[in-house]
Amino acid sequence: MSTITIAWIALPLFVGFSIYLLPKLDRYLALGVAMVSVEYGTQLFLTKSPLTLQLLDNFGVTLLVDQLSAFFILTNGLVTAAVILYCWQSGKTAFFYTQTIILHGSVNAVFICADFISLYVALEVISIAAFLLIAYPRTDRSIWVALRYLFVSNTAMLFYLVGAVLVYQAHHSFAFEGLRGAPPEALALIFLGLLVKGGIFVSGLWLPLTHSESQSPVSALLSGVVVKTGVFPLLRCALIVEELAPIVRIFGVGTALLGVGYAVFEKDTKRMLAFHTISQLGFILAAPEVGGFYALTHGLVKGALFLIAGVLPSRNLKELQHQPINTQIWIALAIASFSISGFPLLSGFGAKVLTMKNLVPWQVIGMNIAAVGTAISFAKFIFLPHGDGSQGQVKVGFWLAMILLLGGLIAANGVYYQAYNFANIIKPLATIGLGWLAYFLIFKRSVIKLPRVLEEFDHLIGVMSLMLVLLFWMVFA
Repeated sequence: MSTITIAWIALPLFVGFSIYLLPKLDRYLALGVAMVSVEYGTQLFLTKSPLTLQLLDNFGVTLLVDQLSAFFILTNGLVTAAVILYCWQSGKTAFFYTQTIILHGSVNAVFICADFISLYVALEVISIAAFLLIAYPRTDRSIWVALRYLFVSNTAMLFYLVGAVLVYQAHHSFAFEGLRGAPPEALALIFLGLLVKGGIFVSGLWLPLTHSESQSPVSALLSGVVVKTGVFPLLRCALIVEELAPIVRIFGVGTALLGVGYAVFEKDTKRMLAFHTISQLGFILAAPEVGGFYALTHGLVKGALFLIAGVLPSRNLKELQHQPINTQIWIALAIASFSISGFPLLSGFGAKVLTMKNLVPWQVIGMNIAAVGTAISFAKFIFLPHGDGSQGQVKVGFWLAMILLLGGLIAANGVYYQAYNFANIIKPLATIGLGWLAYFLIFKRSVIKLPRVLEEFDHLIGVMSLMLVLLFWMVFA
C-alpha cells in the first residue's frame, strides 16, 4: 500500500504537466486521474487499518492515511470527476485541465499530511492553482477576484508559516503532535492561517465574492474541496491533541450561525450557496470525530448545487420566482436541496443525525438554529416554479455530473444506515417543516439586505488581526 500511495500522490502532478504535451487527450487524462482517486478513497474504506509514511524522520515530516483521509479523498475524486464531465463539451483548453489536475493532486496531498511543513507546501500550490482557475476567463473582474484571493491566502499562510517554525523550535519536529506543549503564539498563528484558508467564521468572508464571481465549475471545486484543505488539518489537530477540540467546536458553532445568518437574507443564488459553504464548514468542525462523513456529503451537495446554478436562467432569486425552470433541472436542484436540509433517503440526513449525536450539550441550541436556517435558505430553491421551461445550454456532461454527485448522495446513505429509526427521522422532518414555515411567513417577502462592508479587501486583512487577538485570548484562557 505504501508504493501505491506514493504513486497515487505523484500521478496528478505527472499527468497535469503531461496534458500540455497531449492536449487532445486533456479531458480523458484529467478524468482518469480523478477516477483513480475515487478508487483509492474507496480502497481506504475497505482496508480500515491506517498507513503511516515517515519521509524525513528527524523533522517529523509524515504522511498519515486513514478513515478520515478516505472521506476527504473520495470527496475530492468525485467532485473533480463531476467538474470535468460538466466541462466536457465546453471548449475548455488544456490549461484549464492542467490546473484542475494539479489542484486535485495538491488537495489530495493535504488530506494525508500529518506535519506542518508538507501541509504548507501543499496549501501554497493549491493557492496558485486556484488563482489560475479563478482568473481563467481573463476578464478584469475575474483577474481582480483571483488576485484578491491570492493575496488573502498568502497573507494567512505567512502567519501560518511563522507558527510552524515556532512549533519546530519547541520540539525539533513539524509533526501535528508538536502543538501539544508548543508556545501559545504558535497555536494562534497556525490556527489563523487555517481558519482563513478554510473560510471559517469571519475569516471566511473572502469566500462569497470569490465563489460567486468564479465560473460555476471553479465554484464547485472551491466549495466542494478547496476550502476543506483548511478544515481537514483543524479536524486532524483536534483529534490528535484533545485540548484543542473545544476551540475547534467553538468555531464550528460560530461559523454555522454566521453563514446561515447571511444566507437566509441573500437574494443571489451563488452568494447564498457561498454563505452556506461557510455555514456547512461549521457543521464539519462542530463534531470533529465524525467530520469526515459530513465533509463528503457537503462536497457532493455543494458541487451539484454550484453546477446547477450555472445552468439556471438567472442568479437573482426574485427573478427565478417568476420564471419557471425546466422540471428536470428543478428535480436535480430539489434533490440536492433536500439532502443539505437533512431529508431522509439522502446522505445529508445521516450526516446531520451523526453530527447532532456527537455534539456536546452547549452546542445543541446553536446547531439546531443553524439547521433551521439551512431549511429556510434551501426552501428558496425547493419552491421555485418549474414546468416545461427550456433547458437552454445544458449539455450531456451536466447530466453525467448530476448522476455522479446525486447518485453519490444516495449511495453514501450506507455509511450511517443506523440513523434510520423513528426518533431520528421525526426531528429532521420537524426542523425542515419549521424552516419552511419561517420561509413562507417571513423570509420569502423579506427585503432586508445585509451590508457587505466586511467583505471589502482592506477589511479582510484587518479582520485577520482581530482574529489573531481572539485566538491569543482563547489559547491563553
